[in-house]
Amino acid sequence: MKKETGLLLLLFFGVLIGALDISIVGPAIPSIEETLHVDAKDLSWVFSIYVLFSLIGISMMTKLSDLFGRRWIYLVALGIFGTGSLIVGLSDNITWLLAGRAVQGFGASGIFPVASAVIGDVLPVEKRGRALGLIGAVFGLAFIMGPFIAGFVLNYFTWNTLFLINIPIVLILMVVTVFIVPAAPVRGAGKPDITGMIMMAIILGAFTLGINLIDADHFLFSLTSWPILPLFLVVLILTPMMVMVEYYNKAPVFNVRLFNSTQIRIVGFIALGLGIFQSAIVFLPAMAVSSFHVDPSRASFMLLPVVLLTAIGSPINGRLIDKLGSKWIILFGLLVATVAFFLLSRMNGNLSLFYIGGALLGLGLSMRAALNYIMLNEVGPEERASTQGILIIFISIGQLSGAAIIGVITASIWGKESGFSSAFLGMAGLSLLLTISSLLLRSKIREREGKT
Repeated sequence: MKKETGLLLLLFFGVLIGALDISIVGPAIPSIEETLHVDAKDLSWVFSIYVLFSLIGISMMTKLSDLFGRRWIYLVALGIFGTGSLIVGLSDNITWLLAGRAVQGFGASGIFPVASAVIGDVLPVEKRGRALGLIGAVFGLAFIMGPFIAGFVLNYFTWNTLFLINIPIVLILMVVTVFIVPAAPVRGAGKPDITGMIMMAIILGAFTLGINLIDADHFLFSLTSWPILPLFLVVLILTPMMVMVEYYNKAPVFNVRLFNSTQIRIVGFIALGLGIFQSAIVFLPAMAVSSFHVDPSRASFMLLPVVLLTAIGSPINGRLIDKLGSKWIILFGLLVATVAFFLLSRMNGNLSLFYIGGALLGLGLSMRAALNYIMLNEVGPEERASTQGILIIFISIGQLSGAAIIGVITASIWGKESGFSSAFLGMAGLSLLLTISSLLLRSKIREREGKT
């Protein structure tokens, strides 16, 4: 029991530092802008390049974890993340800052999915839900803690300190990892799928870059402009090629055969939707500014109900997964999200509806651990990390696509409030469709009869 607790704490803090390095950047932007003398356009890449290299690295890190064991890849991921933090902390120009953020993102790509795979390796099926729920709560906590930590540190030190403090934390986590995380490689996982890793990295990198370069105000023109059109052509051409290559590979980095399972197909569909819904949260402060005429700093604070309910709901849902199975947690979460989006679409300047809708949205989206749970149960040990990576990829694609879609809707419809209302009403319809599809998921008894 003590070893399990120590392992969960290790995984918790590993995921936490990766998540914090997204949320602490926002408050540091003004200081970075003043110190390095860069414009807002360049600074936007401080976020984007982290996400980009996280996606590029995820398939490689997860597959290597399945091949060579969780301990060594978790150590490598932490080490790369720490190296990136050092580069960022010592940077004195935008080039080194972005290079460090890229290295950080690449390291972070192995932390969360490998942590989830370790839970599948070490804990029995009846205890996995609560552990995954605890890990899932990290992202909500990071969103709350990040601005406070950044505010405190920036009050006494320079922005570089926010990243340098990662170094001793990473070193401690690496030492503990050596003694706690299982080391033995997984048998039967095969040789590294180098071709698949490269193709996956190119596809995800091109898609992320293309989405980030789209101008919502000139959407159609953007799609046909340089370099967006070539990037999306790369995605369209390489994706079917990769599917064909991976189908015949004995140890693919992206196992397309998994999607023969109805359970995994539904989870993939829901994961895309979940990513789209998460992207909607990013637009809530802009909606608050437009509807209630508050300043941006107060608008960000108005997200607190969303974040709190996510952080509280994740561990509770994790425990309920162990008792009820994943199906009912997903069904309930999607129903709540449907109601939340409908309320937000009908808000019309009603502050109470904004807060209620936001709180319900946070509660609904806290069901993510149930998706991780299903993916762990559907595969053997030799594919646990890889499938966690696939799940994250689907959610990330949803996040990127959702942000672009909402941006286009709000830019093309007269008046921001009308645009947000239309976008959230569309989200409610999608959430209802996902709710219906979740009825096809297995019950708890049938779920437990699967691979464990």
